[in-house]
Amino acid sequence: MDPVGLSVENFDAIGRWRDRGDGGTTMDVSGGLPDGSTFDGAAGLKAAVLKRPDLFVSTLTGKLMTYAVGRGVEYYDAPAIRAITRGAASSDFRFSSLILQIVNSTPFRQRRSQS
Repeated sequence: MDPVGLSVENFDAIGRWRDRGDGGTTMDVSGGLPDGSTFDGAAGLKAAVLKRPDLFVSTLTGKLMTYAVGRGVEYYDAPAIRAITRGAASSDFRFSSLILQIVNSTPFRQRRSQS
């Protein structure tokens, strides 16, 4: 099961809040992260992520880099991802700063286009 995904189970398929699941059952919206920390519900997940913004931004950067360069990230992309994360930290992890850092990164600038 996905402990992070289950923490937002209070939201139905179109984003409406619900207190009970199908059949009137009480939902367990507690979860845990790989580091062993636990949380309860969407607000708890938000608080847990905000405790380690660098880890969240590093993961997000890897996902965005996959899209930006048109391939999966490899071990040799790790220094660029770390540099992007450090660069975004200096602007309080603003999304616009993250995108700018990605566009100026070596993997993005040296990607090959498919002709």
